[in-house]
Amino acid sequence: MKSIAIFCGSNFGNDPIYTEATKELAHCIVKNDLRLVYGGASVGLMGVVADQVLALGGQVVGVLPEKLRDREVGHKNLTELHIVSTMHERKAMMANLSDYFVAIPGGIGTLEEIIEVFTWAQLGLHAKPCGILNINGFYDKLHDLLLSMCQQGFLSDPQYRSLIFDNDPGRLLDTLMRQQVTYHSKWVK
Repeated sequence: MKSIAIFCGSNFGNDPIYTEATKELAHCIVKNDLRLVYGGASVGLMGVVADQVLALGGQVVGVLPEKLRDREVGHKNLTELHIVSTMHERKAMMANLSDYFVAIPGGIGTLEEIIEVFTWAQLGLHAKPCGILNINGFYDKLHDLLLSMCQQGFLSDPQYRSLIFDNDPGRLLDTLMRQQVTYHSKWVK
């Protein structure tokens, strides 16, 4: 079974559209027989995506740093929950367990996680597809910033185009799953 890492917020955001789109994404994950890999919490959009995948009969793997277990309220009903020591271990384990990466709306941690795996792809550390579910234009300014980096010669056009932005969960997953994937084992320490 292939796995998809979802990076998302431990909050819900101010608009119910974020919760609704997250539930739709969870439906698409199960429909495509993907295993969810995520940050392991039961709160915010993290809890929404995990609960929905589980409710639909899917598999969910959480990776939660020990120090965030209480703050992010670790999910109790996952298929697997890995408790790790650091955020670095969390990201490395999520990366190793996943075939695809998607960010949905969240805070600075969500942004950092998707940019890091996108950077790893640019550096050739993996060739796993990366995407952004751009709900309600949430990531429009990030898209514009990356375009500016490309136009100013700091990011190549193929690299810029390799981070897929879409506002439709099903179409985003279809696009990512069609991309060529090179599998690497234990490529991040």
